[in-house]
Amino acid sequence: MSDSIDNAKRALRADLRERRSTMSDAARETAADGIRSQLRELIERLGVRSLSCYLSAPTEPGTRLFVDEAVAAGLRVLLPVTRNDGLLDWVVAEPGGAIADGMFGLPEPVGEVLSPMSVGEVDLLVIPAAAVDVAGMRLGWGRGYFDKTLGSMENRPPVYAVVFDSELVDEVPRDLHDQPVTGVVTPTRTVVLAPETH
Repeated sequence: MSDSIDNAKRALRADLRERRSTMSDAARETAADGIRSQLRELIERLGVRSLSCYLSAPTEPGTRLFVDEAVAAGLRVLLPVTRNDGLLDWVVAEPGGAIADGMFGLPEPVGEVLSPMSVGEVDLLVIPAAAVDVAGMRLGWGRGYFDKTLGSMENRPPVYAVVFDSELVDEVPRDLHDQPVTGVVTPTRTVVLAPETH
């Protein structure tokens, strides 16, 4: 990665992290409700029976209400667990499932661990992001887990990144290994940025 791209990413991440940390609790709750209803409509529109999602950290757009609702509705939801080698294992979400701090202090499920390959069977991937641009390029938080996961999938289902409304931007710094997404889900809308092939 060139230093200029690396520095641009680092600066943008710092700005986004700062903005997220100053959000009020009320704004976070409203955003989580919006995310839940946008994701609910997305899975209905795509006819999703199984998906991957993630357990949102306190400053991230909230996904936990959605995960609980999806599990209660009988959907199979895989949640990521970080590994030392940069890959993700997966745990099937269960009602009231235990949560622990993962390697980076992020919330992760506790349960029977499935291999990185198990995510290849889902109908939809819902992933975190710092920002996404209008061409579908995603800026992650710099650890590369989701870029590796997406880059290794042969038959990739639609991939939607969850961001706040202001984090769908004109352009993000991009590098060769960065993986695009199909679209974004924000608290107020779902935007398709690339064809939803399956």
